[in-house]
Amino acid sequence: MKHARANVSARIIIAGGAVVLLMFAGFFAIGDDTLLKLYRGIDLFGKVYKEVATNYVDEIDPDKFMKAGIDGMLRTLDPYTVYIDDREHGEIDLVTSGKYGGVGITVGLRDGVITVVGLLEGFSAAKFGIRVGDRILAIDSVSLAGKSFDDVRKLVRGDPGSELRMTIEREGEPGPLEFVLLREEIPVRNVTYAGTVDDGIGYIKLERFSRTAGDDVRLALKEMTGVRGIVLDLRDNPGGLLDMAVDVASRFLPESSLVVSTRGRRGDADRRYHTQGKPMLPDVPLAVLVDRGTASASEIVAGAVQDLDRGIIVGTRTFGKGLIQTIVRVSESTSLKITTGRYYTPSGRSIQEIDYFHRLDNGDVRVLPDSLKREFRTSHNRSVYEGGGIRPDTLVESRSQSPLTEALIRKAMFFKFANRFASKYSTLPPDFRVTPDLYRDFVEYVRGKGFTLKEEARQKLDEVKEAAVRAGYRQGVLGHIKQLETLIDREQETAFERHAEEVKKVLALEIIGRVDGERERIKASLSDDPQIQVALNLLKGHRMYKQILSGTAR
Repeated sequence: MKHARANVSARIIIAGGAVVLLMFAGFFAIGDDTLLKLYRGIDLFGKVYKEVATNYVDEIDPDKFMKAGIDGMLRTLDPYTVYIDDREHGEIDLVTSGKYGGVGITVGLRDGVITVVGLLEGFSAAKFGIRVGDRILAIDSVSLAGKSFDDVRKLVRGDPGSELRMTIEREGEPGPLEFVLLREEIPVRNVTYAGTVDDGIGYIKLERFSRTAGDDVRLALKEMTGVRGIVLDLRDNPGGLLDMAVDVASRFLPESSLVVSTRGRRGDADRRYHTQGKPMLPDVPLAVLVDRGTASASEIVAGAVQDLDRGIIVGTRTFGKGLIQTIVRVSESTSLKITTGRYYTPSGRSIQEIDYFHRLDNGDVRVLPDSLKREFRTSHNRSVYEGGGIRPDTLVESRSQSPLTEALIRKAMFFKFANRFASKYSTLPPDFRVTPDLYRDFVEYVRGKGFTLKEEARQKLDEVKEAAVRAGYRQGVLGHIKQLETLIDREQETAFERHAEEVKKVLALEIIGRVDGERERIKASLSDDPQIQVALNLLKGHRMYKQILSGTAR
């Protein structure tokens, strides 16, 4: 969880030349004994740093050596307290400002090549003809061979209005293509899909909490007058800004409701955050979808909805991050993101799962066992518990994928085939499905790429064979193992038949996303999502919905 960067910057500007006075004020507040230890520690660190930097047998980079020392200290705390150099400030600015200068692409690594994996509709890259699947060879004549994602981000982003030349390689084209793109101010998309689904139920997919998240949710709800229920999807939402969590919660919770409270070592970290303004669609039933990827600001919203009994939580347990961070400038180009407090849901519970601050003697972190977790009460007197994230009111596991599908995703086979498909077809028929002929084409394509699958049974058998050889088993035993290998290999050959329906669904979504865009891909995925279907049924069946919120459901 991060506080707004803008607030931190303002505080630094106000401090100005009074930084030394503020530092001493903080020192005196923590006591003379601790102050003495701090001085000694700073002096000792400086002496060690200077001695090694000047006298070590090999020449070292003083900047890297200093950063290693800082990182080493911070690793003894929690994984969220980190030193941020100038290379990483771009991502922080993106979250805190909600926009950046770029061309509207998302890139990933496919077969070792920087590849376009997403496009923002209406912006330069999409308007000038860049396609998902294009392999980027160079930017402004700078080859991307061996470049990191950080390197690519620096080359792509820049001042709005400036030009960028991109050389790409495309499926079906005989040679490289060059595009001249114009950098624009790109707003961060918090809501990636909003619409009405299944008999008048509204659905909002919220993917992050950047500076504009509250406004994005407000605009989405504004278009949903007359709906019978709302599904707010926070799955795989890693969070973002604390004040945006409060802003989003304000769209659903009663006016002046407590959303979250924070407590820290310093007095100014103790705060209570309430909703601002009246909620939108206050009487419409609400379901919030969560999973293990729901973290931080997402958990604040889900926890407030649950504690105030405004809606039901559906899915699986959330991540369990109940800590807040503040970003503080330490130099012109570096900052410190430091954990300054814990947050608590309206009932008073902390959902933090891992105790980083009271480690075991060997340095391992602790997790509070369920038997020791305290009970808290919601507005309707339902039981909720501290630690371990937000537990859903209705537990619905996500559908697991077969080893075949996982392997095909991992090796980008769906992605590559969809590129090939999109190079031939620019439109899709209504209710597109993968036909038997198209599926056979996909299987042949995958096998032509040398794809092989070694399922768990075959892997385990390989381990048994190795153990038998090491133990010196007789040839008769090894012969039986060989027979099993042959039978399992034959069975693996049928994997594309056994998992055909699952593979077809994943392939269809990949093709829809490639040809019709990400919004249409999300829309097409809703009908086959078990967590969404349960949420829809609960919203349409008001009796069960009310029983869950009253604590009388069985």
